[in-house]
Amino acid sequence: MHLLSASCVCALVISVLLRQVSGLVTVIGLYGETLEIPCNYGAVNAEEDVMITKWKYDKGEGLSGDLLVKRKDHNVSIMTTDEYKGRVSMAAKSSLLLSAAKLSDQRTFTCMVVAGVDITEYPVNVVIQKTPEGLEISDKAEELEIGKLTKLAKCVAKDSNPAAEITWLKNNTTLKADGKGISIQASVLVNNVTGLSTTSSVLEYSAQKEDTDAVFTCSTKNTLAAGIVSSPVTFSITYSTENLILQVTGQDSLVEGDSMTLKCVADGNPAPTAFNFHLKGEMVKVENADSYTITDVSRNTTGEYKCSLVDDPTMEASKAITVNYLDINLIPSGNIVKSAGEALHPNLKIDSSGDTKVSWTKDNVKLVKEPKFAKLTFADSGHYECEVTLGLLNQKASLELTVEGVPVITELTKKRGEDGTHEELICKAEGSPKPAVSWSINGTLIDESPFVNGKITQKIRVVPTENLTVSCTVSNELGVATKTINVSSIIEEVRMDKKAQTDENDQTKLVVGVVVALIVATLVLGLAYLVYVKKFKQGSWKTGEKENGSSEEEKKLEEKVEENSQKAEV
Repeated sequence: MHLLSASCVCALVISVLLRQVSGLVTVIGLYGETLEIPCNYGAVNAEEDVMITKWKYDKGEGLSGDLLVKRKDHNVSIMTTDEYKGRVSMAAKSSLLLSAAKLSDQRTFTCMVVAGVDITEYPVNVVIQKTPEGLEISDKAEELEIGKLTKLAKCVAKDSNPAAEITWLKNNTTLKADGKGISIQASVLVNNVTGLSTTSSVLEYSAQKEDTDAVFTCSTKNTLAAGIVSSPVTFSITYSTENLILQVTGQDSLVEGDSMTLKCVADGNPAPTAFNFHLKGEMVKVENADSYTITDVSRNTTGEYKCSLVDDPTMEASKAITVNYLDINLIPSGNIVKSAGEALHPNLKIDSSGDTKVSWTKDNVKLVKEPKFAKLTFADSGHYECEVTLGLLNQKASLELTVEGVPVITELTKKRGEDGTHEELICKAEGSPKPAVSWSINGTLIDESPFVNGKITQKIRVVPTENLTVSCTVSNELGVATKTINVSSIIEEVRMDKKAQTDENDQTKLVVGVVVALIVATLVLGLAYLVYVKKFKQGSWKTGEKENGSSEEEKKLEEKVEENSQKAEV
């Protein structure tokens, strides 16, 4: 009141109306930053009839301190001489600007406005907050033992206001204390000078085997800033070996000559470093390694193998190992010579480590079944090959079969040449070795087929001037075969062809005559029938009688005529 003039004081004493604001505004500021405190929610306008605006603060114990005052048409006057000196100023709409906010600024600031004869006060509650400087995990455990509650680590949030609330997470999932496998203890330490709080949280954890690769973090949230998350940490989980597994490289495809590596895998952590390998009655100790290699394996390597812990021989793992092998023997094989008519039953013997697949080919053409011959023919000659497979293993065997025998003539034929001036004689024969073909008549060689499967065909052209008996002879070192055929002279065959044509013409004429006669007979019968019917009907009209028999005879006659007519047409 000492800031008012004497006239104003008199007026205020007589007519002042003091109004108290029922609600209390709260403003939150950040530690170390500049805070703007509004006057009447920022609704005060300097252009209105405001005579004086004054800011003060609550010093406690019912005392208040003046900060600054602004008279109409005057500059702001700073009144404070304490901790707020140099830190306060006035902004638009009579707001108070407070720089370098401290925790001691958490108090009530009041804006007093004198407008006309009214004096109004607008108190504002100030709260100062500060986010932690960071989250740090310390006192980390070197390792965790399964099933044992162990201090995992401590998470610290330094210098915050209000005190930070720390949350622990495993693989981004919040951990909650359960009094058994998880224990969380938090504590807060307040700095006497700054008033800021440091929060510490200690996590005790009972690890499980699946926590081997788990990631632990701690975090805290703040109302004015995004949450803070610490750097992740992991822990070594120790536990005893409970299971062993014996692994074998390429187990399903091992063949003779390969190398085989046995690996003993233990689920303990840290993993054991010494193992015993049991190799079909022989034991080999391996240290600082978990594997053992056997080179150049054979079928004798097949058997059961084991590995065990050196520290605990009762804990072991085993596996049956098979080394694949394949041997075949074809009897007979190579070049085989047989006589036609003989039997041949090739025998394929297979010695293998498993089920095999067998396929046969003859001259590179696949056979549907294995070759078995009760009676060999010349066509059975050829190159036979069998292929046996077992996984990646493959074996082949073959035989070259030659069927020999006295040649035989399977066919001897003739046909007139297309120009009608010569005859073509065709002689087909079978035999092995390849038979030579000869004729009893001179002629011109037209063609000789390749000698395939013991078969050969030869064609010659002849012009016989008289009827002849021609023979074809085939021979090889094993024997001779001959066959004959009658061949007429070209003139005689032409004459016989003309006679055959004449006989055929005569026969055609006879057939035509018979057909004409049948047609004439049919016409005569039809005419006679019409005359008969006409007379019969006239007689019935005269007497006025109707006879059933006449009607039936008429139908039979009509059917007879129709039948003869059909025969004539045929």
